[in-house]
Amino acid sequence: MTRTIAFLVFDGFQLLDATGPIGAFERPTQMIAPAPYRLAVIARTSGLVRSSAGVAIEARDWRTVRGIDTLIVAGGEGTRTAVTCAATLDFVRRQARKVRRICSVCSGSCILAEAGLLEGRRATTHWRRSEHFQRRYPGVTVEADRIFIRDGRVWTSAGITAGIDLALALIADDLGDDVAKQSAQELVVYHRRPGGQSQFSALLDIASEEEKFKALLGWMRDRLAEPLTVERLAEQVGMSARNFARAFGRACGTTPAKAVERLRLEVARERIESTAWPLSRVAEQSGFGDAERMRRAFLRNLGQPPQALRRAARELA
Repeated sequence: MTRTIAFLVFDGFQLLDATGPIGAFERPTQMIAPAPYRLAVIARTSGLVRSSAGVAIEARDWRTVRGIDTLIVAGGEGTRTAVTCAATLDFVRRQARKVRRICSVCSGSCILAEAGLLEGRRATTHWRRSEHFQRRYPGVTVEADRIFIRDGRVWTSAGITAGIDLALALIADDLGDDVAKQSAQELVVYHRRPGGQSQFSALLDIASEEEKFKALLGWMRDRLAEPLTVERLAEQVGMSARNFARAFGRACGTTPAKAVERLRLEVARERIESTAWPLSRVAEQSGFGDAERMRRAFLRNLGQPPQALRRAARELA
């Protein structure tokens, strides 16, 4: 059976939100006969649709595409307008009643939420938008650190390249894990990416416009297993400890100690979710020193102990 996978785009969509998953779904069509998928890019009207990058993609009028199996809604800056388009929201609602699966990439989740499709469900979106998303749609349970989430027939994914992770999961759901793995190998990407969105956001969140602190943060991340006292950090940038602590706080919006802990949490979480290392080794390698100190940091910052995150990662594997 050949399934139609439709990608909904609009003016200002994020190019990779559509083309990333398209590239993933293309692989099984080249590997399996008859082709398991028929791919269609659709929009409110046919013709070229301009992405936020300025590159246009040709789309079909959504009224001409019948029998959609899976609808994938792209995200991007254009969602700010798309969520106010009654025709777009009505189309998405109607398709949700008919398709086997409805999905979003990045801020495409805003369109699903505005259409009322995420109410009472778990969902994710780009980490930069998660707090705003949660305030705007309080009826949605936002899990900001997930790469993608499946809640029944509704799938949502995180920022931009996470659309590829989503597509590989959908392929595995349809055709089995082996096909998804082969598709990932052809794309030269993880079959199942280790860690959550936090692995990409910590340095960005803490980042400073001041070059000396930018360089320092990278230096810190490379030495998390070592003692990173305020005195040592201050010495690295040639400042007194007192002046350094004040200047770092102004430039980075947090204290040196909290920045170190955030970076250690990020690295520890990635290793907990992607390796079988004992927790004592993870704690030592990430600079927490011992498993109990690491556990307290996880509970304080993430609300879960390391063991719970490891179990969740294994369930998704």
